[in-house]
Amino acid sequence: MSSHDQRADVDRQVARLTQWATANGHEVGEVVTEVGSGVNGKRPKIRRVLSDPSASVVVVEHRDRLARFGVEHLEAALSAQGRRIVVTDEGETEDDLVRDMIEVLTSMCARLYGRRGARNRAMRAVTATKHDEPVEASF
Repeated sequence: MSSHDQRADVDRQVARLTQWATANGHEVGEVVTEVGSGVNGKRPKIRRVLSDPSASVVVVEHRDRLARFGVEHLEAALSAQGRRIVVTDEGETEDDLVRDMIEVLTSMCARLYGRRGARNRAMRAVTATKHDEPVEASF
């Protein structure tokens, strides 16, 4: 996806969320967008919003836009401060769970096969050097 397409998608999402917040009686104090993975915890804009006590309500369209894992912990921490997270589209919960499992399995398989591939290349190199054969690198 091009950065232009991503920007247009983010703009549409901001428009939907702003409209939803206004229609549901929330004052939109600040709109924060951050392109990044929900798996990555190093997201400075999200961290800033979550640590800002004046952000009493954090509105997201889908739970995974905030974080892929541990949203329940964020909700509990904010709730203890009298703040909350509002998810406008809860309809994808089952799809999100399936997608999460697929992502975890894909990541695990990629690591496993990556290690296996590296091990196989190393073994071919060792075998080739024992027999003085040229080593073909494939990456």
